[in-house]
Order: sequence, then structure tokens, then C-alpha cells
Amino acid sequence: MTELLYMTDCCQKEFDATVVSLDGKNVELDRTAFYATGGGEPNDRGKIIFDGNEFFVTNVFKKEGKIWQEVDKDGLKVGDKIHGVIDWGRRHKLMRMHTAAHLLSEVFHRESGALITGNQLDIDQSRIDYNLEDFDREKINAYCDKANEIIQKDLKVKIYFLKREEALKIPNISKLASFIPPNVPELRIVEIEDFDVQADGGCHVNSLKEIGQIEIVKMENKGKNNRRVYYTLK
Repeated sequence: MTELLYMTDCCQKEFDATVVSLDGKNVELDRTAFYATGGGEPNDRGKIIFDGNEFFVTNVFKKEGKIWQEVDKDGLKVGDKIHGVIDWGRRHKLMRMHTAAHLLSEVFHRESGALITGNQLDIDQSRIDYNLEDFDREKINAYCDKANEIIQKDLKVKIYFLKREEALKIPNISKLASFIPPNVPELRIVEIEDFDVQADGGCHVNSLKEIGQIEIVKMENKGKNNRRVYYTLK
């Protein structure tokens, strides 16, 4: 099984690894810092360097329990010792978006009890769906203002692991309306210090001021008790 380096260090930009299997232009490594699409967070991009040649990573995905890096050309072989480089600009934008999503969702939950029914992060604009009963634009804008006030406190963001049974005792360990905890002995926890604790497998910043400022782009009524909020970061 591939060692996922971002699970303990979201800021690791480069790494060394060994090619363990190939499927066309899809490369499996023994360890990787490339994030595979999942949980509403898009995949990383970057490059794999071997013997002076660069293989650009265009997609990273999970299939049948494996993590695959799709590259732009053939040439790698099983056993090759490679050097991986993350597209850090893209990764950091997604980290900011993801932590902003946690912050917003905790504010929404505290103020209204709303839970997440869907989400999709992207580098320029992201969206979150909430099971809000009332479609009150003024309240939603006020929730965003509250989140921006909290950003100014520059709270630290910590990542650690807890035993599954211990983690599930934490109230509101997930803001997902249909949360099903993975059947693993330990859960990965992302904590905004003294504000929010959530089980999560994605990439996050180290402190809130890295987010910048959250700005609501638009809001949509997606049916009964489903409100979609689009946001960007400044």
C-alpha cells in the first residue's frame, strides 16, 4: 500500500519514491505526496523526474485500493527511483479552500445547525451545499463575516490521529449530513484550535490567516432544505 505523505505533512513539496507498478501511463509509487481526487478535493498536479527526464502528472486517482499518478508519456519502469515535485501553487490554493470550507461549515453549524449535503473545491471558486431550512441571504452573508472575523485570530490548524472509538465520541466530529466513518482503526483529525474538530483526509493550511478573506460569490436555492453557497478567497 502506498504511503501517503500528505496525511502527516500537507506542506511537503518534493519527495523520493520507487515505481512499484505501471498500467499504461498510470504509475503506482511506494510513497507519494500527490493527493488523489476525493472528498470534494481535486487531485494534485506536478511532475515526476527520473534520469533527467520529466513526466508531468496530469491526474491522480484511486482505483481498487491503489493510488495512481497519470503521467503525460511513457518511459518509466518498475523499480525506477524517482523524484516527485508537487505543483505547490495549485496545492496551496486548494489547502486554503479546504480549511475555509471547514471554518465556514462550523460557523453555519453553530449559528443554524446546518450540515453539509455536498461540496466541491476548486482553485478559483468552491461550493458547499447545506441543509438549511430558510434561504436567508442576509444570514448567510453574516455567517461569512463571522468566519472572516475568526480568520483574524489566526488560529492554528493541527492534524493528528485518534483511535476510532475515541474520535467518534467527539460531538459533531463531521459536518457531513450523511457521515459514515471509515472502517479503520484510527481516524485522521483536522482541528482548528479551540474552534472546530473534524475527521478529514484532505490537505489544509497551518493557520487561519493563510486562508486570506472569504467572499461569497453567489447563493442558490437547490430545493427543499438545500442551499448552495459559492465562495472564493481574496
